[in-house]
Amino acid sequence: MTGVNKTLYIPLYGKSYVSKKGVILQDKKAEEIWEREGFALKGKSKSKWLAYYMGMRSAVFDDWLRNKMEEDEKAVILHIGCGMDSRVLRVGTKSHLWYDVDFPDVIEERKIYYTEDDDYSMIASDARHIEWLDDVPSNANAIVVLEGISMYFQIAELQDMLQVITDHFNHVSLLMDCYTEFAAKASKYKNPINDVGVTEVIGIDDPHVCEDNTGLSYVKEHEMTPDSMVNELQGMERTFFKKVFGGKISKKMYRLYEFESV
Repeated sequence: MTGVNKTLYIPLYGKSYVSKKGVILQDKKAEEIWEREGFALKGKSKSKWLAYYMGMRSAVFDDWLRNKMEEDEKAVILHIGCGMDSRVLRVGTKSHLWYDVDFPDVIEERKIYYTEDDDYSMIASDARHIEWLDDVPSNANAIVVLEGISMYFQIAELQDMLQVITDHFNHVSLLMDCYTEFAAKASKYKNPINDVGVTEVIGIDDPHVCEDNTGLSYVKEHEMTPDSMVNELQGMERTFFKKVFGGKISKKMYRLYEFESV
């Protein structure tokens, strides 16, 4: 896999770690995959603090997605940049058509562990090559998850992809996490993704940049380290995480933005 694709092992390890500890996120599939395929992470990539953060981020996305799926029982689900994530199992397809999208080599590996059915499909494509949407029904609403991938797009690339998505569907609800501009600059020198060979990323401070020519409107910012999840940690771990990784510290580095189509 390329450097960017190898970044999928970092959240996979994090979800496996917290699941084994029985906190934040239950993800037996992540445990299974990591046990069999665990990439040789090093340095900060295998930090338990980063693992807690990865687990919380995924749990926040899961909760948002469940709520949106309850609001719209017929919406199409797009998980773009799915990696090896088991969100489709954690959340369940219910009455929805669900599409996981990632690079061909990622999907090839993913198919070892996941099986397509009438409700669930995997699409092998660079998400920026938006022709993959031809395989997705257009006469529908969509709920879109962009977790851990916006930082690998140039702003114009991201805007182009978002525009095509909103044009394709009747209505779009979207949740996306981003690095801040400060975090993107710092990432060149100090970021766990450096351990898998990635140094160039993009940050977004102003969510309204994602409105430009995309058909999307900014709704609100979500908390990436909610107290309810931080409080699942114990003793000094909880205290340390709150002071070093939670709240304002988290927002200095990461943002989680929700959008709706106009």
